[in-house]
Amino acid sequence: MTDVNDAPTVPVPVLDDRRTEEDRPNTLDRPLRRPRLTREEVTDLAAAFLAGAAGAGLLRTVLGWHGYLGTVVWWYVLFIVAYYLLQRDGASNEVGLDRVVTVLIWSAGVAVVAVLSWMLVFVVVRGYHRLSPGFFVHDMKGVGPLNPGGGVRAAIIGSAEQVGLATVVVVPLAILTAVYLHELGGRLAGIARFAINALAGFPSIVAGLFIYTGWVIAGHGPSGVAGAAALAILMLPFVTRTAEEVLRTVPDSLREASLALGAPQWRVVLRVVLPTALAGLTTAAILGIALGIGETAPLLLTTSYTDRTVVNPFHGPQSSLAYYVYSYVLEPSASQNQRGFTALLVLVILVLVLFVLARFVGRRSQRRLGRSR
Repeated sequence: MTDVNDAPTVPVPVLDDRRTEEDRPNTLDRPLRRPRLTREEVTDLAAAFLAGAAGAGLLRTVLGWHGYLGTVVWWYVLFIVAYYLLQRDGASNEVGLDRVVTVLIWSAGVAVVAVLSWMLVFVVVRGYHRLSPGFFVHDMKGVGPLNPGGGVRAAIIGSAEQVGLATVVVVPLAILTAVYLHELGGRLAGIARFAINALAGFPSIVAGLFIYTGWVIAGHGPSGVAGAAALAILMLPFVTRTAEEVLRTVPDSLREASLALGAPQWRVVLRVVLPTALAGLTTAAILGIALGIGETAPLLLTTSYTDRTVVNPFHGPQSSLAYYVYSYVLEPSASQNQRGFTALLVLVILVLVLFVLARFVGRRSQRRLGRSR
């Protein structure tokens, strides 16, 4: 009889786990991708599309509808119902509900892109006729409704100075507030966060009315600096909240490592947190500028309008791009109306450039934070 201890031992393989965390694949970071549509799914979509169109056409004929909006709405509702029934009968209720929700999400995305594209096409078609180099170097001084020429030089200079003054004040104050709220805290953090959230929910006309009653009718009159003050009230909560969210993306391991090495908290914030989040904070500032350059309501009460170029924002009324668009688009004259739409096209281009720049800087910030991890 053989003893158990005399049985041959089988060597247990030792797993080589020498790979570092960077070498191991992280499946959590990989986005979940739905497989491509199969032929059956495409067939079901086409059948549901035709069924919805047939049902909407029948309702239009029976009920005598004359508009197209109701027909489109009913077509979409019948399309969703038909697609759900086809998927439910072909698979299960869960699969049918999942695919219907997928179609709804895709439909919402397509609708948003379609509306944005329609708006851009509308602005381009209405405003490209007068777009020329001369439109940027001339103002409206001495230019009547029937005169050729004229441009947005005064409005561009006014917008640049007003938004620039607001940015100079807002960006440092917003970043300091975000650092206090997220990094330092304290007894006043709750009150400060409540004030920021309350300012973020204020209508823009309230900011203009506040400056109007406290500055304009107090004897100083409308000016570019009054408009900059109104824009600063609107930009401050937006930039502060965005900067606070950027600071949240900085890994806590960086703070803990710096504090473990004996660095005081102010040095950790100044030398570690802010440099790491610099690209994201720049994005917050750019988005704040884009917000300010498109505001119109507060400028109606604070800057007034002038057809001549005013370089000094502290003296007299000063034009702006948003006010220029508002003034000339409402004009009954076709030439003035055309100038307003061309200025609107310039404004849209500026905002799009700022958003593209913010997107580029934001991606750079994500890559930098990824390396920091």
